[in-house]
Amino acid sequence: MKHTQGRLVITITMANVIDAGNRRIWRALTKPEELVGWDEHILAPVEERACYPVAGTPMRWRYRLGSVQVVLCEKPLEVVAPSRLRSELQIGSLRYEQTISLRAESESRTRVSMREVAENSIPLIGDEVNRFAVRTMMSERIDEALQALRAWCENDP
Repeated sequence: MKHTQGRLVITITMANVIDAGNRRIWRALTKPEELVGWDEHILAPVEERACYPVAGTPMRWRYRLGSVQVVLCEKPLEVVAPSRLRSELQIGSLRYEQTISLRAESESRTRVSMREVAENSIPLIGDEVNRFAVRTMMSERIDEALQALRAWCENDP
């Protein structure tokens, strides 16, 4: 647990090596039709965009959170193709920053790391989700996303 700008935050970072090149993985991360193909939580963009992602231009997604459909608001902060995508994300009262970094290990293998930083607790009506639940939720989401991205890119080059 760290302090960032006076707030207690939790930072989780995980990485996976994918048998695909940077450009293939970048396409899976930045083409809406591919995102909805490999990420079972992202259902569809709320509005179509001519270009995604663009730093500073928000994007809204229909998102499945358990059995409930909600809106995921994403604001790309830094877009460095094909190696880095940093965004602010919000699902209800959960706000976090996500950084996805790609580093070529060879022409056909890429190390993909995903880092998420969220506040120590998430306020709910009349209660809050504590830091242990936030950490578990973030860890599970990152691991699931990296595994799904790997399967998608390795099975559909």
